[in-house]
Parts: sequence; C-alpha cells; structure tokens
Amino acid sequence: LLVMFLGYLMIPVTIPFDIRGWQETYPLNGPAWSLFFEYIANIAYALILRRLPTAILGILTGLAGYILIKYAVTNPGQDLVGGWSLNHTQLEIGFTRLAYPFLAGMFLYKLFKPMNTGNIFLLCSLFLVLVLSVPRVGSVEASIENGMYDAFVVIVLFPVVIYFGACSTSVNKKVIALCNFLGNISYPLYIVHFPLAYIYYAWIVNNGKTLAQAWPAAVMVFTVSILLAYGALKFYDLPVRKWLSRKL
Repeated sequence: LLVMFLGYLMIPVTIPFDIRGWQETYPLNGPAWSLFFEYIANIAYALILRRLPTAILGILTGLAGYILIKYAVTNPGQDLVGGWSLNHTQLEIGFTRLAYPFLAGMFLYKLFKPMNTGNIFLLCSLFLVLVLSVPRVGSVEASIENGMYDAFVVIVLFPVVIYFGACSTSVNKKVIALCNFLGNISYPLYIVHFPLAYIYYAWIVNNGKTLAQAWPAAVMVFTVSILLAYGALKFYDLPVRKWLSRKL
C-alpha cells in the first residue's frame, strides 16, 4: 500500500521498497520512471531553461549531445538502456537520456522555420517504422557499432523526423483528427497501460495459457487501455490543465 501511495504521488522508491525485484523506482507502474525525469526537466524549464538565450541553449544542446555520444560508446552495454533505478549508474543513464532530447527540442523550436515540404507525413511515419524495427546493430553483446547507432538515431534522425513532420501539411481532415487523437491520448495511455499489462502477464504465467487462449484477452487489454486513457484525458488531465492555467 505504501508503494502504491508513493506511486500515485510520483515519488520514486529506493531498492528496499522494490516489491518486484527489478530495482525499479516505480515497481507497480514501470514506465513512470521516465515521467519522473520529465518532471525534473519541466521544473528546470520553468525555473531556468526558458529564460536562456538561444545561443546558450545551443551550447548546452551541443554539450548534452557530446555527453550522450560519449556515454553510448563507452558504457559497458554500449547502448542507452536504463534509468529506472535510484543508483549512480541508472541516474547517469536517465539524465543522459533526458538532457539532449529535451534541450534539442527547445532549440529546434526556437530555430524552427518551416519548409514547403508538402504532405510527407506518411514518409516520416514509414521512416520511423524502419528505424524502430532495427533496435540494435552489431553483435548481441556490447558493440561500439550499436553505441554509435543509438547516438546517431537520437541526435540526428529523430530531430530530422520531427522537423519534417512539423513542416508537413495535410488537407485530409480525418488524418488530422486521427493525429490529434493519438497525440492527446499518448501521454495518459503511456502511464495507465502497464498495470493492466502486469495483470495480463500474471494471468498467462499462473494459468499456463497458450497463444490461442491468450490473444482474446490481449485484445481486451488493448481496448480497455485505450478507454481508460481516454477517460483519464477527458475527466482528469484536461480539467486539471485548465484549472492550473487559470491559477497561473
């Protein structure tokens, strides 16, 4: 109950409170660890980063990129995996993964000048599918090739996709509506789906379910996750945002 209460408040727990044995900061909702780092970034933005001149922001972005490259090619795993525990190694990974994307996003926003690219939404989407279908290169063990690949994807490819995606124009109102829906629901879906997945995993393992027996439940979990996320968006997230906006 204590771990659940702390999770509700987004307070990370130390290893003695890790009830699942994975040394997670949020044992009952694993993905929450990344939101913990996002909250830190948002606090830094509110207090300091939003006031920085563009030139200083560019320097910090470059420095964060250098740190990310150095870490990706020199850490034992030669990848960018980790960040979910309260120890030195995991915190280093977490802040390394946080710094460049957040700063680069701010820097890109300040420098953004749209090009006339037409509707390249589908092309950007296919490119993302291609990149995400290659999660690792080189050997299964640690390899400098994989570290370089991870760093290149994060530092170059993702910002390029974001830039051209922002430049893309679509005259199809249904596509725009779908994109708005997916964008709005992505945040609540990310934070509410994993507890349902835990229950689903436990049901399969404890009852020895086969794929043929398990897939209908998987469809149900997927559907319930979408509905729960939509409810959280409409009845909690948006009202709280409006209330905070009025207060600020």
